[in-house]
Amino acid sequence: MTRPVAVIGAGPFGLSTAAHLRARGIPVRVFGDPMVSWRDHMPEGMLLKSTPAASNLDCPQPGHTLADYCDAAGIRRLVADEDIIPVETFTSYGEWFQQKLVPELEQVRVVSVDRDKSGGFELKLDSGETFTARAVVVATGLSGLAHLPAELAGAAADGPAPTGPVSHSSQHHDLSRFAGKELIVVGAGQSALETAALAAEAGARVRVVARGRGRVAFGAPPWQQPKLRPESPFGRAWSLWAFSYYPHPYRYLPEGTRHFLVRRVLGPLGAWWLRERFESAVQVQDVARVVSAEAPDGSPVLTVRTHGGHLERLTADHVIAATGYRVDIAAMDFLGHELRTRLAVSRGTPKLGPGFVSSVPGLYFTGLPAASSYGPVMRFVCGTEFASPRLTKHLASAHG
Repeated sequence: MTRPVAVIGAGPFGLSTAAHLRARGIPVRVFGDPMVSWRDHMPEGMLLKSTPAASNLDCPQPGHTLADYCDAAGIRRLVADEDIIPVETFTSYGEWFQQKLVPELEQVRVVSVDRDKSGGFELKLDSGETFTARAVVVATGLSGLAHLPAELAGAAADGPAPTGPVSHSSQHHDLSRFAGKELIVVGAGQSALETAALAAEAGARVRVVARGRGRVAFGAPPWQQPKLRPESPFGRAWSLWAFSYYPHPYRYLPEGTRHFLVRRVLGPLGAWWLRERFESAVQVQDVARVVSAEAPDGSPVLTVRTHGGHLERLTADHVIAATGYRVDIAAMDFLGHELRTRLAVSRGTPKLGPGFVSSVPGLYFTGLPAASSYGPVMRFVCGTEFASPRLTKHLASAHG
């Protein structure tokens, strides 16, 4: 019996990869809770910053775009750059895609992945089953990668928690619990600004603390985008066009350059449609940096250094760190110790070769863990268009 390929993760990249593998007739087992990060770890009422054209899950079969889902669900088509996508609609689209193209999804957790003696992989599931796979695709998305800066950790001795003094933005689906509370949101990206606006609309008194050069800013609406530059899923700019459609040579750039670009390209910037809601409801405090955080009586106190060099103490009932995600192989504890030690890494991220394969033959990474090798497009859903067919082609030729 032919051993299957195991795909770990059922978000956009996992589902897209699985759809491509199935279309090639490659036996595949897919594990995960479909669209769980979008359903449970994004705030209720959130709107996607990405345009409809940048929000399709890639697959070989026609008829499975976001617009196709809208037609099937009997809702207004979302196709123009001015159309804004509710997170609930995108989540339902992903679940519809899964039901159509990856119907055998197994909603169980992969406990461990190790090499077996034949050169394949042995996987253990939380159902108690053990089986072998000829290849493994890690598509676990943002799971376990929430980043809390060290300077905020002093107020979160046991880690960020929704009921503690400091939490991470990924830990909140319902922001109405902060009604009537003083809330500080640390960050200047879309996650920070939209979380702040939604919390304020839910009745919280909100202040955004933007650090360093991360001044609060908003993008231009589509009709104000430069007309003489090439279009990309992220806007009109030569650099964005290159990152979107030609990520192939990215992995040959110097290590420092690759990591810098992943952080900074399409970095902290609010969506054009959020500006009015945000500016009418949220205070902003620009600081040089957050020096430390503590919670002496259970409530957080931030010490910040102003741009003038002075120290200030900021108090609140709660702090939300909208400080993004960091890939760290060490946090992927389902990968066996021996497997992790054999992986070539760069600043905690896997070094990937052609076709998204790691230094361990047969072990592939896609989505955010692939960004340091293939560029910032891997941080976004539209990256499935580049990643999924290439990963599948490499896997089919190497393990056919």
